[in-house]
Amino acid sequence: MIVRTTTEITDTDRDVAADNGNWRSKRIILAGDGVGFSFHETTIEAGTINEFHYQNHVEAVWLVEGEGELVDLDNNRSYPLGPGSMYLLNGHEKHRVFARTQMRMLCVFNPPVTGREVHDENGVYPLVEVG
Repeated sequence: MIVRTTTEITDTDRDVAADNGNWRSKRIILAGDGVGFSFHETTIEAGTINEFHYQNHVEAVWLVEGEGELVDLDNNRSYPLGPGSMYLLNGHEKHRVFARTQMRMLCVFNPPVTGREVHDENGVYPLVEVG
């Protein structure tokens, strides 16, 4: 059994922030935990626009606080986001998230991230093997 709190991982190597300060991701479960997925609490700052493209991962996102907009850049569709909204990037869609207010999201990645990934210039996480 694994029991962790976001408080205990704050300011550790599991607490990752964007260089530009737009978002912060607390990686509660990582690949090294050996459960087949990773689980993160991600906060996106109000007024920011962020582009992501997870070519190597499927991500499920559940918005628990805040409001914004999701733009599917592959299919030119836009979706309002508010508490209770969920989106699943099962087609590895390139997407943009605009946070009208600060947004707090709970995210699941498969395959799990290791915690060492860094978004490249296209917003992509490379596939990093555990080890």
